[in-house]
Amino acid sequence: MTATTDDLAGRLVGFVEALRSKGIPAGPSESVDAAAVMRVLGLENRALLREGLAAALVRRGGQRDIFDKTFDLFFPLATGATQTVRDQEDELTIEDLRDLLTMALAENDLRTLEQVAELAVDALGRVGEGTAGQGGFSAYQTLDRMQPQTTLVAALAARGSGGSGTGRGSGGGGGGAGSEELTERLAPAEIRRNIQIFRELVASEARRRTAEERGREVVTKHAVQAGGDRIEFLSANRQQLEELRSAVRPLSRKLATRLAARRHRARRGRIDIRRTLRRSMGTGGIPIRPAYAKPHPSRPELVLLCDVSGSVAGFSNFTMLLVQALSDQFSKIRVFAFINAMAEVTDLVKADQGDLNARISNEARITKWHTSSDYGEAFADFVDLYLDAVGPRTSVLILGDARNNNQDPNLAALHQIAQKAKRVFWLNPEYHLRWGLGDSLAPVYADVVDMFECRNIDQLSRFIGRLLPV
Repeated sequence: MTATTDDLAGRLVGFVEALRSKGIPAGPSESVDAAAVMRVLGLENRALLREGLAAALVRRGGQRDIFDKTFDLFFPLATGATQTVRDQEDELTIEDLRDLLTMALAENDLRTLEQVAELAVDALGRVGEGTAGQGGFSAYQTLDRMQPQTTLVAALAARGSGGSGTGRGSGGGGGGAGSEELTERLAPAEIRRNIQIFRELVASEARRRTAEERGREVVTKHAVQAGGDRIEFLSANRQQLEELRSAVRPLSRKLATRLAARRHRARRGRIDIRRTLRRSMGTGGIPIRPAYAKPHPSRPELVLLCDVSGSVAGFSNFTMLLVQALSDQFSKIRVFAFINAMAEVTDLVKADQGDLNARISNEARITKWHTSSDYGEAFADFVDLYLDAVGPRTSVLILGDARNNNQDPNLAALHQIAQKAKRVFWLNPEYHLRWGLGDSLAPVYADVVDMFECRNIDQLSRFIGRLLPV
């Protein structure tokens, strides 16, 4: 019993660490709560244990999917091949599996779908067999061989043949025709939904089987997608970029609250050292009553210089929309975009219609005779054409990876911008260990302005909420 308890404690600690690595902020207090849940609920009812641990460890919306996938790895339903696979005596071919899948889809049988997924992964998903530490099961390989989308027509035909007699013979008039039309309209959507469920079951089974061979931590790291606030801007696909775009409004409300709180605290003013020391003479030199300088409340101006080339465009796009959503927190916002030529795009960002990157590419002059990033040329354009946008109350945000394609960095132009602005911050979406590698001039520019790693929403929101001047 002691060994089992120790094993469960270690597994719970590993589970919490895995959740934390994926962006779920589970700390010591949540771990203690989770241990209490396990002690009270026990391990007999896995579904009840899942809900209890979720209540103890999940604190934010949008994190339940991460929790469920990680829970299935650390507290699996079975170990090794499932009973369904062990009971299967004959070797199944791809055609056999497709027939079973067609039957399950036609009958809308979710339990059979689950069993077919287990059989398919075991029969078709094995990869790296015989390679030490590299073995496992691939959901992609399983689905590529199964081609479940091709079963849609067969499943519809099977369902139609099974229900054609009752569909036409039950009742007359418009009601029967309407019911038949509704069935024909809903059946394809229902089957497509079950095909998607089958894909998810295959992915889950492949993760579980691979975790037993390569370790739960390894599979969690590579196979469980992090939360939206940890999606890296540079590696996000089109769907993930759309998800990030949909997060702009709720995130802007949260950050606006933080900025308003910081501005309220700032109204108190800074401590006036001279007056405080003079006042302390009446209390034996102890500054019991500090004196504050008269505050000068004012909302700062903000200027964005955004590299919109290549994969950096997604990061710049998101940040432009986020800052525009926070426009009430600043007295003035002006947005400029560039690849190797600088152009003002404030009106395009305010309009927020359609694909912002496409509109900027079509309506703004952001390139000259080539289409590669050239920060030096862009900074020169800004100094020549738009330097009047920067003043003593202006904070400048530069968004880009500082990869200059071996062109002149033009530090003199950046110095001019920094000297005229109140503060200049450079937000770099690349991992800081890559700064300076290849054609990256990040260390060179970082000697002139403050540069921050900003790879995901979490880092961006922390910068805006804590460091951006108010």
